[in-house]
Amino acid sequence: MVNLAVAADHGGFALKQALVPLLRSEGHRIIDLGACDFQPDDDYPDYAEKIAREINAGNTRRGLLICGSGAGACITANKIPGIRASVCHDTYSAHQSVEHDDMNVLCLGARVLGLSLALELTRAFLGAEFIDEPRYRRRLDKITEIERRALLNR
Repeated sequence: MVNLAVAADHGGFALKQALVPLLRSEGHRIIDLGACDFQPDDDYPDYAEKIAREINAGNTRRGLLICGSGAGACITANKIPGIRASVCHDTYSAHQSVEHDDMNVLCLGARVLGLSLALELTRAFLGAEFIDEPRYRRRLDKITEIERRALLNR
């Protein structure tokens, strides 16, 4: 199974292009969902949806979504049922968000951080696993219930 789907809009394109080969050289199996070349009209909502589809289809458990700040990509990804995304600019948040909150999409801001930190954050994200203890499970169940209720009230 692929262990990471990666996508970026125009703002994150250069960082994605540099990051993907490094992750592959470390043995990660990656689906590159684009952008495949730099186009100023590539928008983060399109790539957030692509990553969410891969995760929700069971093709991967995790996604890496890159835009200029990470914020727009994160906002969009969190609109999609089943997705728990966060912008992370430190390694603690990158692994703790998985361990405690079962984050499945890491959002990075290409205009905020450089390649070496992006690689460290992605490593921390991929190396972490959800800690299935009662307190974390209880919180995750509450998030899932909030999401379910929101979908019913449309």
